[in-house]
Amino acid sequence: SDATGLSRRVSRCNPRWNEVGPNGQAPNDDERFETASTMCGEDFVSVMTQIVESDLPARDFVEAALLKRHEVDSTGEIIVLESGGLPWKNHLYELEREHVVDPLVKFVLYQDQGGMWRVQAVTVEGTAFENRLGLPKEWRGVRDDKLEAVTKIPGSRFVHVAGFIGGNDTYEGALKMAVVALTHE
Repeated sequence: SDATGLSRRVSRCNPRWNEVGPNGQAPNDDERFETASTMCGEDFVSVMTQIVESDLPARDFVEAALLKRHEVDSTGEIIVLESGGLPWKNHLYELEREHVVDPLVKFVLYQDQGGMWRVQAVTVEGTAFENRLGLPKEWRGVRDDKLEAVTKIPGSRFVHVAGFIGGNDTYEGALKMAVVALTHE
């Protein structure tokens, strides 16, 4: 069991039932409180920094991609993010409601840090593993030349066995993978 949440870390600042300080006395409660207080402050700053410097700016990128979705594919069910690694899921769900998007986005394309283009399925809101639409079953768990033979899309590199993500050497290839997945039965 991994219990590393803030409350558990603060709790571990309390003396153990059998703990004795170096002078044979009980540990100093005030020092322990200061340690826990510093830890909470650092955690708060870390969370706030993530929100202000990453999460909030990402919303603008996701909204821009959502508004340009029909330029990517006429169905409007595929978006392209300008940058990989940005947090997009929660923003996408909120923005789809805000902009009354119908049909909902099924795939998100982005380039990873290694330069590969990814095609990622959007999950059903509120779930971690249920996709609105996954990549085709016959592609799942297949890699490289074998995947190119199955997809007939040059540059196809992999599709995860669960069908939630795939990769292609090029943007055009990743887009083709998503387009084919939209129409695949």
